[in-house]
Amino acid sequence: MMTPMRYVLLVLIIIISLHYILSFSHEGYGNATSLSNIRDQLHFGGEKGAPPYKTPLPDEYIHPPKVANPLERKANATFVILARNSDIQGVAMSMKQAEDRFNKEFNYPWVFLNEEPFNDEFKKRTRELTDAEVHYGLIPKEDWFQPDWIDEDRAKAAREKMVKDNVIYGGSLPYRNMCRFNSGFFYRHELLKNYRYYWRVEPNVQFFCDLHYDPFLVMQDQNKVYGFTVSLYEYAATIPTLWQEVKNFLKENPGLMPGDNAMKFLSDDGGETYNRCHFWSNFEIGDLDFWRGEAYSKFFDYLDSKGGFYYERWGDAPVHSIGAALFARKDQIHFFNDIGYRHEPFQHCPQGEAHSKGKCWCSEKDNFDYQWYSCLKRYDALFQ
Repeated sequence: MMTPMRYVLLVLIIIISLHYILSFSHEGYGNATSLSNIRDQLHFGGEKGAPPYKTPLPDEYIHPPKVANPLERKANATFVILARNSDIQGVAMSMKQAEDRFNKEFNYPWVFLNEEPFNDEFKKRTRELTDAEVHYGLIPKEDWFQPDWIDEDRAKAAREKMVKDNVIYGGSLPYRNMCRFNSGFFYRHELLKNYRYYWRVEPNVQFFCDLHYDPFLVMQDQNKVYGFTVSLYEYAATIPTLWQEVKNFLKENPGLMPGDNAMKFLSDDGGETYNRCHFWSNFEIGDLDFWRGEAYSKFFDYLDSKGGFYYERWGDAPVHSIGAALFARKDQIHFFNDIGYRHEPFQHCPQGEAHSKGKCWCSEKDNFDYQWYSCLKRYDALFQ
């Protein structure tokens, strides 16, 4: 018979375990999953096949290190960082690694965006880290702050409830502004309007491997629209009505989805429910024209009109992921297997030949790809 003390200890262990699972990521993107979700990740039906990233890149993309000049052919592309002046140390760390691992050979420009003007220290330190062009942009107020038509009483009540429920960033209005901006406005900024491709970089991230080919040219030549390194489950409490609104949009706007889309990455029942898988958008290499296109523009405007960025806490990661999965072909979504990357607490560390070829300094054992809360298995299954 269990004593009262043992019973109390058992309850505490269960509570701590659940808290750990639900709050594993500082972004709140842990997997509050069900047994059926775990089962689905362990087995996928269909014909056997390999996803595209497991096919080596053609030799013409690769050139040896320490070449004086990079390939003459370049894409119309840029790095993009959304940051505040106070983020300068984290920005410098991320930028330095991106330059050392890749950009010192390719010299792509950098675009920095902020809701306030960048100060002289920020500009000095970032300019010292690259030989490429650097541009600093101010975000228009109407693209950043909560719109006037949002019912603030309702939004405030939602924030307070999320704080009470311990939802990560649940009480943060600036975080919501950031999610909405990244979902639907960054690609419209004046400094980005003449670019076709972008690589999103955030402060305090790590790049583990040398990269001696141009991922922007891979996007361009192979007609890719979205590239990722980490995929996982969204925190359910942040998006209670998002999928219903997605279904409403698709019903009202038939014909926008290509036949060979990636719906199976998002849903296990043909679109009836959302399994919460998404690409972790703190790393993205993407096609700006895809976001500017008719399908995604209509999609974002519809979602924005529902107020879920403020009445709930819709993140740009699920919004971008759903948009890419539904409005692009599945072969236009690319897993950059050889780009070693970490955003706390998750990392993608290339394995085997990719690890040695890239001179990666991450441990192959510390790799998120096929952990039970990763969605990479579902991406792989699109091609099986």
